[in-house]
Amino acid sequence: MKWLWPRDCLSRIEALPEQAGSDKNHILQAIIWLADMKDFAEMNAIWDTWAPEGHAPARACGEAKLAREALKVEIIVTAAEK
Repeated sequence: MKWLWPRDCLSRIEALPEQAGSDKNHILQAIIWLADMKDFAEMNAIWDTWAPEGHAPARACGEAKLAREALKVEIIVTAAEK
C-alpha cells in the first residue's frame, strides 16, 4: 500500500510555518516518529524529494506508538522566522 502521508502530512508541515510568516526553507529541525521502522527507506526517499535542496533541516527518526493506530507517521518541526 502506498503511503498517503506525503500529500497530507508534508503539505500541513509546509502550511504551518507559512501561517507564522515563515516557510519550509526555514525549518531548522524535524523529528519523525514512524509506527514501524520498516517504513524508513520509503519515508526517507519521499522526504528527500520534499526537503528543499540546500535547506534540509536537521532530522531524527525513531519508532513509537503513535497517537492513533491508523497513523504511520508523526512529524514535529521547529522553524525560524524569515
